[in-house]
Amino acid sequence: MNSNQNDLLHNLDKIHTTELGIQRITRNLNAGPADVVEWCKKQISDPSCKISRNGKNWYAAVGDMVFTVNAHSYTIITAHRDTAVQYASKKK
Repeated sequence: MNSNQNDLLHNLDKIHTTELGIQRITRNLNAGPADVVEWCKKQISDPSCKISRNGKNWYAAVGDMVFTVNAHSYTIITAHRDTAVQYASKKK
């Protein structure tokens, strides 16, 4: 695990989002868990999650989902389905 992953995973308790972020995540993932932030934290902390940092954001990819988290404020900016992963899984 690299230091970026450690930084994000050691600060899971700081991860949050805005009301608009909740709406965006729910819409993009076609999901509506009762506590969107806790659900996102669970996905990000999954052992199979691949975390990378590019500039001011972390990108956490798990399954066919990608979460974008601001590296300074720990705000979940958005989450979306990775269409490349979805397309590859349909071709099998």
